[in-house]
Amino acid sequence: MAGPVPAGSGREAALAAALPMPAAASYESRYLEWHDAERSRPVLAKLYLPAGATAQLPLVVFSHGIGGSREGYTYLGKYWAAQGVASLHLQHAGSDRSIWTGNPLALVSRLQDAARESEAVARAVDVRFALDQLLAGPHGRRLDPGRIAAAGHSYGANTTLLVAGATVERNGQTLQYRDPRVKAAILISAPPFYGESHLDAILGPVQIPTLHITATADDIRIPGYYSGLQDRAAVYAATGSRHKWLAVFKDGSHSIFTDRLGTGGEALNPQVKAATRELALDFLKFAWDRQGDAAFSDWQGRHRALLAQVLQQ
Repeated sequence: MAGPVPAGSGREAALAAALPMPAAASYESRYLEWHDAERSRPVLAKLYLPAGATAQLPLVVFSHGIGGSREGYTYLGKYWAAQGVASLHLQHAGSDRSIWTGNPLALVSRLQDAARESEAVARAVDVRFALDQLLAGPHGRRLDPGRIAAAGHSYGANTTLLVAGATVERNGQTLQYRDPRVKAAILISAPPFYGESHLDAILGPVQIPTLHITATADDIRIPGYYSGLQDRAAVYAATGSRHKWLAVFKDGSHSIFTDRLGTGGEALNPQVKAATRELALDFLKFAWDRQGDAAFSDWQGRHRALLAQVLQQ
Protein backbone atom coordinates (compact mmCIF):
# COMPACT_ATOMS: atom_id res chain seq x y z
CA MET A 1 0.00 0.00 0.00
CA ALA A 2 1.55 3.31 -1.05
CA GLY A 3 -0.13 5.59 1.47
CA PRO A 4 -0.49 9.35 1.24
CA VAL A 5 2.62 11.47 0.78
CA PRO A 6 3.14 15.22 0.62
CA ALA A 7 2.53 16.48 -2.90
CA GLY A 8 4.46 18.74 -5.19
CA SER A 9 7.94 20.23 -5.21
CA GLY A 10 8.26 20.19 -1.41
CA ARG A 11 8.21 16.41 -1.35
CA GLU A 12 10.68 16.17 -4.21
CA ALA A 13 13.03 18.68 -2.57
CA ALA A 14 12.97 16.69 0.68
CA LEU A 15 13.65 13.47 -1.19
CA ALA A 16 16.53 15.03 -3.09
CA ALA A 17 18.04 16.27 0.17
CA ALA A 18 18.04 12.75 1.64
CA LEU A 19 18.97 10.86 -1.51
CA PRO A 20 21.28 12.16 -4.25
CA MET A 21 19.16 12.66 -7.36
CA PRO A 22 20.25 13.12 -10.97
CA ALA A 23 20.89 16.65 -12.16
CA ALA A 24 17.75 18.21 -13.61
CA ALA A 25 19.54 18.71 -16.91
CA SER A 26 20.05 14.96 -17.31
CA TYR A 27 16.39 14.06 -17.75
CA GLU A 28 13.07 15.52 -18.87
CA SER A 29 9.49 14.60 -18.07
CA ARG A 30 6.18 14.74 -19.90
CA TYR A 31 2.63 14.43 -18.61
CA LEU A 32 0.40 12.21 -20.72
CA GLU A 33 -3.37 11.85 -20.51
CA TRP A 34 -5.27 9.25 -22.49
CA HIS A 35 -8.83 7.96 -22.45
CA ASP A 36 -9.73 4.36 -23.19
CA ALA A 37 -13.11 4.80 -24.86
CA GLU A 38 -13.79 1.06 -24.86
CA ARG A 39 -13.63 0.96 -21.06
CA SER A 40 -14.65 4.60 -20.40
CA ARG A 41 -11.50 4.82 -18.30
CA PRO A 42 -8.86 7.55 -18.05
CA VAL A 43 -5.24 6.46 -18.15
CA LEU A 44 -2.80 9.07 -16.90
CA ALA A 45 0.97 8.80 -17.01
CA LYS A 46 4.23 10.64 -16.50
CA LEU A 47 7.08 9.87 -18.87
CA TYR A 48 10.71 10.36 -17.85
CA LEU A 49 13.20 10.59 -20.72
CA PRO A 50 16.98 11.05 -20.93
CA ALA A 51 17.67 14.64 -21.93
CA GLY A 52 18.85 15.05 -25.50
CA ALA A 53 18.88 11.34 -26.34
CA THR A 54 18.99 10.56 -30.07
CA ALA A 55 19.23 6.76 -30.11
CA GLN A 56 16.16 4.59 -29.48
CA LEU A 57 15.64 4.15 -25.76
CA PRO A 58 14.72 1.12 -23.66
CA LEU A 59 11.53 1.59 -21.62
CA VAL A 60 10.20 0.62 -18.19
CA VAL A 61 6.44 0.84 -17.54
CA PHE A 62 5.90 1.38 -13.81
CA SER A 63 2.72 0.53 -11.85
CA HIS A 64 2.14 2.08 -8.41
CA GLY A 65 0.73 0.49 -5.26
CA ILE A 66 -2.72 1.13 -3.79
CA GLY A 67 -3.19 4.85 -3.20
CA GLY A 68 -0.32 5.92 -5.43
CA SER A 69 -0.15 8.05 -8.57
CA ARG A 70 1.98 8.93 -11.57
CA GLU A 71 3.82 11.40 -9.34
CA GLY A 72 5.34 8.68 -7.17
CA TYR A 73 8.57 6.67 -7.31
CA THR A 74 10.49 9.66 -8.66
CA TYR A 75 13.74 8.28 -7.23
CA LEU A 76 13.41 5.49 -9.80
CA GLY A 77 12.05 7.39 -12.79
CA LYS A 78 14.57 10.22 -12.65
CA TYR A 79 17.50 7.91 -12.03
CA TRP A 80 16.63 5.49 -14.82
CA ALA A 81 16.11 8.34 -17.27
CA ALA A 82 19.44 9.92 -16.35
CA GLN A 83 21.03 6.52 -17.04
CA GLY A 84 19.46 6.25 -20.51
CA VAL A 85 16.25 4.34 -19.77
CA ALA A 86 12.82 5.90 -20.39
CA SER A 87 10.34 5.33 -17.56
CA LEU A 88 6.55 5.57 -17.94
CA HIS A 89 4.77 5.90 -14.59
CA LEU A 90 1.08 5.04 -14.83
CA GLN A 91 -1.80 6.16 -12.65
CA HIS A 92 -4.53 3.56 -12.22
CA ALA A 93 -8.00 5.06 -11.76
CA GLY A 94 -9.88 3.20 -9.05
CA SER A 95 -6.83 2.37 -6.95
CA ASP A 96 -4.90 5.65 -7.12
CA ARG A 97 -4.48 8.48 -4.61
CA SER A 98 -8.15 9.44 -4.86
CA ILE A 99 -8.95 6.72 -2.31
CA TRP A 100 -7.40 8.93 0.41
CA THR A 101 -9.98 11.68 -0.16
CA GLY A 102 -13.59 11.73 0.98
CA ASN A 103 -15.28 10.54 4.16
CA PRO A 104 -12.60 8.97 6.41
CA LEU A 105 -15.20 6.57 7.77
CA ALA A 106 -15.48 5.07 4.29
CA LEU A 107 -11.72 4.62 3.79
CA VAL A 108 -11.80 0.88 4.54
CA SER A 109 -14.51 0.42 1.95
CA ARG A 110 -12.51 2.39 -0.64
CA LEU A 111 -9.40 0.30 0.05
CA GLN A 112 -11.37 -2.91 -0.37
CA ASP A 113 -12.91 -1.66 -3.62
CA ALA A 114 -9.45 -0.74 -4.91
CA ALA A 115 -8.18 -4.26 -4.22
CA ARG A 116 -11.06 -6.11 -5.86
CA GLU A 117 -10.33 -8.50 -8.71
CA SER A 118 -11.94 -6.36 -11.41
CA GLU A 119 -9.55 -3.52 -10.58
CA ALA A 120 -6.58 -5.89 -10.72
CA VAL A 121 -7.63 -6.81 -14.25
CA ALA A 122 -8.25 -3.18 -15.20
CA ARG A 123 -4.73 -2.29 -14.13
CA ALA A 124 -3.20 -4.94 -16.40
CA VAL A 125 -5.27 -3.62 -19.30
CA ASP A 126 -4.05 -0.09 -18.43
CA VAL A 127 -0.48 -1.24 -19.08
CA ARG A 128 -1.33 -2.68 -22.48
CA PHE A 129 -3.40 0.38 -23.45
CA ALA A 130 -0.68 2.81 -22.33
CA LEU A 131 1.96 0.94 -24.32
CA ASP A 132 -0.26 1.03 -27.39
CA GLN A 133 -0.75 4.78 -27.05
CA LEU A 134 2.84 5.61 -26.22
CA LEU A 135 4.42 3.60 -29.03
CA ALA A 136 1.94 4.96 -31.58
CA GLY A 137 2.29 8.55 -30.36
CA PRO A 138 4.90 11.27 -30.86
CA HIS A 139 7.31 9.72 -28.35
CA GLY A 140 7.15 6.29 -29.92
CA ARG A 141 9.94 6.91 -32.41
CA ARG A 142 12.30 7.56 -29.50
CA LEU A 143 11.63 4.15 -27.93
CA ASP A 144 12.98 0.69 -28.72
CA PRO A 145 10.02 -1.74 -28.91
CA GLY A 146 12.40 -4.66 -28.43
CA ARG A 147 13.58 -3.47 -25.00
CA ILE A 148 10.51 -2.97 -22.82
CA ALA A 149 10.20 -4.00 -19.17
CA ALA A 150 7.37 -3.75 -16.65
CA ALA A 151 7.87 -2.84 -13.00
CA GLY A 152 5.71 -2.23 -9.98
CA HIS A 153 5.50 -1.96 -6.23
CA SER A 154 3.03 -3.90 -4.06
CA TYR A 155 -0.29 -3.98 -5.96
CA GLY A 156 1.73 -2.73 -8.91
CA ALA A 157 3.91 -5.82 -8.65
CA ASN A 158 0.77 -7.95 -9.07
CA THR A 159 -0.09 -5.86 -12.13
CA THR A 160 3.41 -6.47 -13.45
CA LEU A 161 3.11 -10.22 -12.90
CA LEU A 162 -0.11 -10.31 -14.93
CA VAL A 163 1.46 -8.57 -17.93
CA ALA A 164 4.52 -10.82 -17.48
CA GLY A 165 2.42 -13.97 -17.92
CA ALA A 166 0.74 -14.90 -14.64
CA THR A 167 -2.52 -16.78 -15.22
CA VAL A 168 -5.55 -17.44 -13.02
CA GLU A 169 -8.51 -19.76 -13.39
CA ARG A 170 -12.01 -18.36 -12.97
CA ASN A 171 -15.24 -20.23 -13.67
CA GLY A 172 -13.43 -22.81 -15.77
CA GLN A 173 -11.68 -20.19 -17.87
CA THR A 174 -8.02 -19.20 -17.94
CA LEU A 175 -7.52 -15.45 -17.57
CA GLN A 176 -4.31 -14.30 -19.22
CA TYR A 177 -3.09 -10.72 -19.73
CA ARG A 178 0.44 -11.36 -20.94
CA ASP A 179 1.86 -8.58 -23.11
CA PRO A 180 4.54 -10.10 -25.37
CA ARG A 181 6.23 -6.72 -25.72
CA VAL A 182 7.33 -6.93 -22.08
CA LYS A 183 10.69 -8.71 -21.94
CA ALA A 184 11.55 -8.38 -18.23
CA ALA A 185 9.81 -7.66 -14.93
CA ILE A 186 10.85 -5.86 -11.72
CA LEU A 187 8.71 -6.93 -8.75
CA ILE A 188 9.04 -4.84 -5.59
CA SER A 189 7.16 -6.14 -2.52
CA ALA A 190 5.06 -8.53 -4.59
CA PRO A 191 2.10 -10.00 -2.64
CA PRO A 192 0.45 -13.27 -3.65
CA PHE A 193 -2.77 -13.13 -5.62
CA TYR A 194 -5.86 -12.72 -3.46
CA GLY A 195 -7.58 -15.97 -2.57
CA GLU A 196 -5.03 -18.08 -4.43
CA SER A 197 -2.94 -20.78 -2.78
CA HIS A 198 -1.40 -22.61 -5.77
CA LEU A 199 1.19 -20.07 -6.80
CA ASP A 200 3.12 -22.50 -9.02
CA ALA A 201 0.17 -22.80 -11.40
CA ILE A 202 -0.31 -19.01 -11.46
CA LEU A 203 3.31 -17.87 -11.68
CA GLY A 204 4.90 -20.81 -13.48
CA PRO A 205 3.89 -19.32 -16.86
CA VAL A 206 6.01 -16.22 -16.11
CA GLN A 207 9.05 -17.09 -18.22
CA ILE A 208 10.73 -13.73 -18.74
CA PRO A 209 13.60 -12.62 -16.47
CA THR A 210 12.39 -11.28 -13.12
CA LEU A 211 13.93 -9.21 -10.34
CA HIS A 212 12.33 -9.54 -6.89
CA ILE A 213 13.04 -6.90 -4.22
CA THR A 214 11.79 -6.92 -0.63
CA ALA A 215 12.84 -6.39 3.01
CA THR A 216 12.56 -8.41 6.20
CA ALA A 217 9.96 -5.96 7.57
CA ASP A 218 8.11 -5.61 4.25
CA ASP A 219 4.62 -6.03 5.73
CA ILE A 220 1.39 -5.15 3.92
CA ARG A 221 -1.47 -4.35 6.27
CA ILE A 222 -4.88 -3.54 4.84
CA PRO A 223 -8.05 -4.10 6.88
CA GLY A 224 -8.78 -7.81 6.57
CA TYR A 225 -5.48 -8.57 4.82
CA TYR A 226 -1.87 -9.15 5.86
CA SER A 227 1.13 -10.18 3.78
CA GLY A 228 4.75 -10.41 4.89
CA LEU A 229 8.20 -11.46 3.75
CA GLN A 230 7.22 -15.13 3.48
CA ASP A 231 4.82 -14.20 0.69
CA ARG A 232 7.52 -12.34 -1.26
CA ALA A 233 9.75 -15.41 -0.98
CA ALA A 234 6.91 -17.66 -2.16
CA VAL A 235 6.31 -15.47 -5.21
CA TYR A 236 10.00 -15.64 -6.10
CA ALA A 237 10.07 -19.42 -5.70
CA ALA A 238 6.94 -19.98 -7.81
CA THR A 239 7.90 -17.68 -10.68
CA GLY A 240 8.86 -19.76 -13.69
CA SER A 241 11.61 -17.43 -14.91
CA ARG A 242 14.73 -19.18 -16.09
CA HIS A 243 16.65 -16.10 -14.94
CA LYS A 244 15.54 -14.51 -11.68
CA TRP A 245 17.18 -12.48 -8.93
CA LEU A 246 16.05 -11.88 -5.34
CA ALA A 247 17.32 -9.18 -2.99
CA VAL A 248 16.07 -8.98 0.61
CA PHE A 249 17.08 -5.90 2.59
CA LYS A 250 17.44 -6.01 6.37
CA ASP A 251 14.67 -4.34 8.36
CA GLY A 252 13.04 -1.60 6.25
CA SER A 253 9.29 -1.44 5.69
CA HIS A 254 6.74 -1.89 2.93
CA SER A 255 6.64 1.80 2.06
CA ILE A 256 10.42 2.26 2.13
CA PHE A 257 10.28 1.59 -1.62
CA THR A 258 7.97 4.58 -2.24
CA ASP A 259 9.07 8.22 -2.21
CA ARG A 260 8.17 8.46 1.47
CA LEU A 261 11.03 9.55 3.69
CA GLY A 262 11.91 8.14 7.10
CA THR A 263 9.77 5.01 6.87
CA GLY A 264 11.91 2.00 7.66
CA GLY A 265 14.49 4.23 9.37
CA GLU A 266 15.79 7.70 8.50
CA ALA A 267 19.30 6.44 7.79
CA LEU A 268 18.27 3.18 6.11
CA ASN A 269 15.58 4.68 3.86
CA PRO A 270 17.81 6.54 1.35
CA GLN A 271 20.35 3.71 1.34
CA VAL A 272 17.71 1.15 0.33
CA LYS A 273 16.36 3.47 -2.35
CA ALA A 274 19.82 4.00 -3.82
CA ALA A 275 20.58 0.28 -3.77
CA THR A 276 17.19 -0.56 -5.31
CA ARG A 277 17.54 1.72 -8.30
CA GLU A 278 21.12 0.56 -8.95
CA LEU A 279 20.14 -3.11 -8.83
CA ALA A 280 17.17 -2.55 -11.12
CA LEU A 281 19.39 -0.90 -13.72
CA ASP A 282 21.92 -3.76 -13.59
CA PHE A 283 19.09 -6.26 -13.97
CA LEU A 284 17.64 -4.45 -16.99
CA LYS A 285 21.01 -4.48 -18.73
CA PHE A 286 21.18 -8.22 -18.18
CA ALA A 287 17.57 -8.90 -19.19
CA TRP A 288 17.72 -6.91 -22.41
CA ASP A 289 21.28 -7.41 -23.56
CA ARG A 290 22.59 -10.27 -21.36
CA GLN A 291 25.09 -7.78 -19.99
CA GLY A 292 25.59 -7.10 -16.33
CA ASP A 293 25.06 -10.61 -14.92
CA ALA A 294 28.34 -10.32 -13.00
CA ALA A 295 27.18 -6.90 -11.83
CA PHE A 296 24.80 -8.63 -9.40
CA SER A 297 27.78 -9.92 -7.45
CA ASP A 298 29.44 -6.50 -7.58
CA TRP A 299 26.21 -4.91 -6.34
CA GLN A 300 26.08 -7.35 -3.42
CA GLY A 301 29.61 -6.38 -2.45
CA ARG A 302 28.79 -2.68 -2.42
CA HIS A 303 25.60 -3.12 -0.36
CA ARG A 304 26.40 -6.17 1.75
CA ALA A 305 25.70 -4.37 5.03
CA LEU A 306 22.11 -3.70 3.91
CA LEU A 307 21.27 -7.25 2.83
CA ALA A 308 19.67 -10.16 4.63
CA GLN A 309 19.56 -12.50 1.63
CA VAL A 310 20.30 -12.61 -2.08
CA LEU A 311 19.51 -15.36 -4.59
CA GLN A 312 20.27 -15.70 -8.27
CA GLN A 313 19.09 -18.31 -10.74
